[in-house]
Amino acid sequence: MAEGNTMTLDREAAFIASVPTGLLIGGQWRDASDGGTFDVHDPATGEVLATLASATSEDALAALDAADKAQAAWARTAPRERAEILRRAFDLVTERAEDFALLMTLEMGKPLAEARGEVAYGAEFLRWFSEETVRDYGRYLTTPEGRNKILVQKKPVGPCLLITPWNFPLAMATRKVAPAVAAGCTMVLKPAKLTPLTAQLFAKTMLDAGLPTGVLNVVASSSAAGISGPLLADSRLRKVSFTGSTPVGKRLMADAAQNVLRTSMELGGNAPFIVFEDADLDAAVEGAMAAKMRNMGEACTAANRFLVQESVAAEFTRKFAAAMGALTTGRGTEPDTTVGPLIDAGARDDVHALVTAAVDAGATAVTGGSPVDGPGYFYRPTVLANVPNDAAILGQEIFGPVAPVTTFGTEEDAIRLANATEYGLASYLYSRDFNRLLRVAEQIEFGMVGFNAGVISNAAAPFGGVKQSGLGREGGTEGIAEYTTTQYIGIADPWAAKEGRKS
Repeated sequence: MAEGNTMTLDREAAFIASVPTGLLIGGQWRDASDGGTFDVHDPATGEVLATLASATSEDALAALDAADKAQAAWARTAPRERAEILRRAFDLVTERAEDFALLMTLEMGKPLAEARGEVAYGAEFLRWFSEETVRDYGRYLTTPEGRNKILVQKKPVGPCLLITPWNFPLAMATRKVAPAVAAGCTMVLKPAKLTPLTAQLFAKTMLDAGLPTGVLNVVASSSAAGISGPLLADSRLRKVSFTGSTPVGKRLMADAAQNVLRTSMELGGNAPFIVFEDADLDAAVEGAMAAKMRNMGEACTAANRFLVQESVAAEFTRKFAAAMGALTTGRGTEPDTTVGPLIDAGARDDVHALVTAAVDAGATAVTGGSPVDGPGYFYRPTVLANVPNDAAILGQEIFGPVAPVTTFGTEEDAIRLANATEYGLASYLYSRDFNRLLRVAEQIEFGMVGFNAGVISNAAAPFGGVKQSGLGREGGTEGIAEYTTTQYIGIADPWAAKEGRKS
């Protein structure tokens, strides 16, 4: 191994060694109650990056104990104080951007340039909600008949369980933690076992920003059910927010129903990317690359089905395949890398099985279509043409760098094909006709629609879906509402005694 590479790996190892590996409970980093641990691997090499404490059910309840004890005082904390903590956290995450980016690249695989983009995106939730913290308004008004007054106030819903996925280790944590902090809720954060290191560093950063003891507790674990099960059964927990697969979300919702918990569920997606014949095809290809290849396609918002009008399908596919074929796979820390590895061997195998089945059904691999030989879990960027409408690859999340292209004839056909899924998260439309974009947006069943834009996620926008893509919204003014409950106070007419009449 070259000396330069050895030095780089040594620096990476030293940095990882500085990241906390224990459980954060009541402001203290500690070992698991049974001493258990689990390993975190580098998906580019398969090698172990770090070993973390693996929380038990006992640890999960200890974390809830800490959150419950901190809840009353935290709820009474002045909004401005909570806002300042979030703002300091934004500043610290921004200052530590290179550390966060490197950590995400090492444990998740995305290229450093993308990881830096996630740091900026994830940090923005801290800034956005710091500004919203002091603007969570109630109202005071007179009843319609004029006899009484109505006082409506927003209160924190209480201790929350936040379960984040592996694909956006920082942004999914900040998108949940920031509004909870803004609303005055305490938290138990359960990061994904595949990428927990970023959450560990983020939790340390929140403490450095002045977050009080017990407000945020972090319990990484090799057993997701061992954490969620006892917490959802405990009446002190008042909300669960989950980002992940639809099957897991359904199980969590069923468990949450036993204590009638508030739930926010950001689940699976099957995003259509619709290209009409009047679209700017170069812009559509650029948008397709962004919508498909962000995070190597491992995103619930990733374009999953490319529906292209027949008259322009050949030209779009040719240009799209050329752009995909020009990408470079490699370890995310390498300067020329534009496509990192998939998260593990199982993910790579699942992607290849979908591609193989599509080709067997009549599709053509215009570019890519196979795994990359060697260490790590790499898959070649792939464009499939002539994909049959009943192919399995069009019916489920691919979660990889594969773009299946199919065609449609009319606007009505495009709408029908787009809606032919149980999911309804993100969608993308390309056309020069704004009236057409509006017509289609009104008829497709998706919580988010991009008009001539391949990336639409933003901290100021309400993120979420319909149908089996979940419920609730994250981000925007709607995001903080998910962590509050509404209390109505009826007030006797304050003028009755003064005027000598009955209220």
